[in-house]
Amino acid sequence: MYNPKLEMFVKVAEAGSFSKAAEDNYITPTAVIKQINSLEEALGLHLFIRTHRGLTLTASGQSLFNDAKYIMNYCKESVQRAKRAQGGKTRILRVGTSPMTPGEFLLSLPIGLRDIVPEVKVELVPFQNTPENAREILANLGRNIDVVAGLFDETFEKERGCAALKLEDAPICCAVGLHHPLAAKNRISIDDLRGEKLMLIRRGWNLYVDKLRDFAVREQLAISDFNFFDLSVFNHCEHSNDVLIAFGFWKHAHPLMKILPVDWEFTVPYGLLYAPKPSETVALFLEALSRKREL
Repeated sequence: MYNPKLEMFVKVAEAGSFSKAAEDNYITPTAVIKQINSLEEALGLHLFIRTHRGLTLTASGQSLFNDAKYIMNYCKESVQRAKRAQGGKTRILRVGTSPMTPGEFLLSLPIGLRDIVPEVKVELVPFQNTPENAREILANLGRNIDVVAGLFDETFEKERGCAALKLEDAPICCAVGLHHPLAAKNRISIDDLRGEKLMLIRRGWNLYVDKLRDFAVREQLAISDFNFFDLSVFNHCEHSNDVLIAFGFWKHAHPLMKILPVDWEFTVPYGLLYAPKPSETVALFLEALSRKREL
């Protein structure tokens, strides 16, 4: 199990001060400081910059904070799995969810799927979008998370060590802030993008998105690169008034952004990512889903 002082570290980081964290947990600031000092000593890391104005995370502290909730949730899930293993026939399918990988695909699954596999129950497992978490989760599907919905290509599957069941070819759309002139439209054309800066994820992230990049270069559209899809990218787009390459299933990712379809034919495979050697429960779910989709 993880060091229990990790929970206090998260509370202090969120509160921004020892005294506030102490107040929220009904203990003394001295007790909180002792826990953090002990954690730093055990890890050999300096987690906070301490000033009279409050606390800020060091680079090491920020890295640990990004992963801490996932670590704690993983351990809690491990205990729950152990308890479930003691008895009962209910099968739990753990679906990873985040703003970039929403669980809304569950709403579009064929009606009657539960009639085929009534023993499979869905459990949502939230996680934070970071490059580190993405690599960790995809490389270890089946441990804490069984399936996660997302975009993929053939290279992606090979490099990340996971398999995929395609649900659809997701059209590549554009996202703009609600105050952007294009937000007044319900659909945009390529000509609408001329004179705009198109935020496009780095080359090599997805083969299908790279085809769109090649097209944008030929059309002489202005491109701004970024490395990873997360909420900071949406925030930057909304603040800068740029246009972000996005997808329809992100329509609820940011309340101040609007997703617009575009007059082009570019799509990316979208589906369920799972371990190459899935568990019996995952295999049962995927087989039932495949049968239903073929009807």
